Amino acid sequence: MIKEEIKRKHIDLLVEDFWRLGYLTVSRKFGTYLPDPQKVGKYSIDVIARYNKNFAIGLTLNDEDINRSDLMDMISFLATRKTKFTNKRVMLFLGVVPDYYQKIRILLSSLGDSVRKNIKLFNLNERQVSSRHLSKMQTRLFVS
Repeated sequence: MIKEEIKRKHIDLLVEDFWRLGYLTVSRKFGTYLPDPQKVGKYSIDVIARYNKNFAIGLTLNDEDINRSDLMDMISFLATRKTKFTNKRVMLFLGVVPDYYQKIRILLSSLGDSVRKNIKLFNLNERQVSSRHLSKMQTRLFVS
C-alpha cells in the first residue's frame, strides 16, 4: 500500500515535468480519467505523452528498478523506440529519486550518443512554491 502511494507520487512529479515542457498526457498509471499505458516490448512504463506530433515515454525508477540486472537493456530499448507510422523517435523521460540521480547519470554516460540524446533525466524531488508565487496564485484564485 505504501509503495503504491510512493509510486503514484513519483508518477505525479514526472507528469508535472511533462506538463512543464508542454507535453499532454495521453495515458498514465494510477490516472483517474486516463487509461494505463500498454507495455512497450516486455517493459511496463508509467506515462505516455505527446507534444504536437512528437511522443514521449515516461518511466520512474525506484529502488527495485535501480538494482535490476537488465536496467541498462531496458533503458536502451525504450530510448530507441520509434513511432509506428511516421518512424519518429520517441523520447524517454526518466524520473529518478534524488538518492539515485547521480548513479543513473553515470550509468547513462556509458550509452552511445544516439541513445543518450533521446533520454531526458529528471530529479523527482518535491518543488517548493516560493512565497512570491504563492501570493500571486492566491490573488488569482480568490478574486471576487
